[in-house]
Amino acid sequence: MEKLRVGGMALQNGVLVHGPRTWGAAVRLPDGTVKTASGTKPRIALGESVPFVRGPVRLAEAFAVLPAMKRVLPEARLPFERPAVAVALVAASTSASLVRRSSLPLAPREAAVVVASLVPALIALRGEELTSYHGAEHVSIGTYETGERAPKEHERCGSHLVGPLTIATALAGAAAELVPARHRTAARLVGALGAVGAAVEVFGWMGRNPERRLSRALARPGTELQRRLSTSEPSPAQLEVAEAALRTVLEAEAEAA
Repeated sequence: MEKLRVGGMALQNGVLVHGPRTWGAAVRLPDGTVKTASGTKPRIALGESVPFVRGPVRLAEAFAVLPAMKRVLPEARLPFERPAVAVALVAASTSASLVRRSSLPLAPREAAVVVASLVPALIALRGEELTSYHGAEHVSIGTYETGERAPKEHERCGSHLVGPLTIATALAGAAAELVPARHRTAARLVGALGAVGAAVEVFGWMGRNPERRLSRALARPGTELQRRLSTSEPSPAQLEVAEAALRTVLEAEAEAA
C-alpha cells in the first residue's frame, strides 16, 4: 500500500498530524488517558498550483486547522499558549523597531530584524514536554514512512524553512527600505508574503535534491535547531500519543477516500 505524505505539529500535551485531506490529533489528559479527534482540513481554492502563491496558501490552511481542532479537542494546548510567548512577541516587535532606526548598514540591519522576529517562535518551541512531543511526532511519522525506527529529527520538519526564510526575508526587507517612505509599509507586507512564497519553493527544492551542497547548507540551520533546541527523545508514553494521532489521521484519510 502506498504511504500517504503526512506532516505534523507538536502540542504541549500531544501531537497534531496533517494528511492530504484530513487532520488527526491526540493528547494526554490529566488522568493519563489519551483522547483523539479528527476532521477535514480547510481548503483555500486559490493559486494551489501557482509557484510563490501556493506556499503561503498551504501555510494558511495549516494554521486554519488549529481553531477547528480546538473546537473538537479543547484539551489540546498549542505551543504559543504560554505567557512567555506573548512577552517575546512584544519584545521582538520593540527590538525590530529599534534596529530599523539604528545606523547599521541596510543588509545587516534587516538580518538583525529577521533574527529578532524568530525569537518568539524559538521560545514557543521550548519546554520539556513540547520538545519531547516534537521528537515523538518525528519518530512516529518517520517510522511510518520508512518501516524502521526513525530518529527524532526529520528532514521535512518546518524548521528547515529557517535558512531560506531568513535569507528571503532579509532581502525582501532590504528591498522595501529602498521604496519611498509613503509606500514602505505596503512594500514590507508584499515582501514578507513574497519571502514566505520563495522560502517554501526553496524548501520544496531542498526536499527533492537533498544531496546537493546548497540544499545541505540551507538545511543546516534547521537541522541544528532540531538537534539542539526543538526536539528531544520522547518517552514511550509520549510516543504512544504520537502514534495515536497518526492512526487517527490515517483512519480519517481512509474514510475520506
